[in-house]
Amino acid sequence: MGSVKTAKNGRDGRTRIVEGALRRFSQDGVSATTLASLREESGVSVGSFYHHFASKEHVFGVLYAETLRMYQDAFLAELQRHESARGGIEAIVALHMSWCGEHRERAHLLISERPPRRDEPGGTEVSESRRAFFRKVSDWWRPHMKDGLLQPVHPTMCYVLWLGPANEMCRLWFAGAHQPTPDEIGGLCEAAWQGLRQRSS
Repeated sequence: MGSVKTAKNGRDGRTRIVEGALRRFSQDGVSATTLASLREESGVSVGSFYHHFASKEHVFGVLYAETLRMYQDAFLAELQRHESARGGIEAIVALHMSWCGEHRERAHLLISERPPRRDEPGGTEVSESRRAFFRKVSDWWRPHMKDGLLQPVHPTMCYVLWLGPANEMCRLWFAGAHQPTPDEIGGLCEAAWQGLRQRSS
């Protein structure tokens, strides 16, 4: 019975640390968050913290990689529901806005923080996750490009044209400066399509 209780406490401790870190990172930013504030927020002892994580950066890397996978899974599930180029492009912008509204702290992390590099905790997972993600997006994109509907575009430029304006709207939203309306979200969807579609010469 004692071993079961220990395992349960271990899981709960790790979960409390991650959830506490998400709150602190979202409110204060990663650089301004201290290890002491992480422990205080999660209510765990020093020993418990170091049982699960080696550093603040380790917590951030795990949290970032986990959040990125959540977002990518939602993105791909939505994208694969759409056979038409325009339908897919516009649906992803709408999905992005709704996902960010539903997971504000996690979205704030993805939008505002630099992702971990390969040599940092979580960096390898993030890099591999992105590679697999872009491959699946490319698999959806390529037939529409060959059909003359979507531009041949580098992944970075694709991301900027597709979700850059939506990300800026989210920054304003999270800062309390503006609440996006359904019409405005529709405008962001239209702008993404106009920026990514091929135009006949």
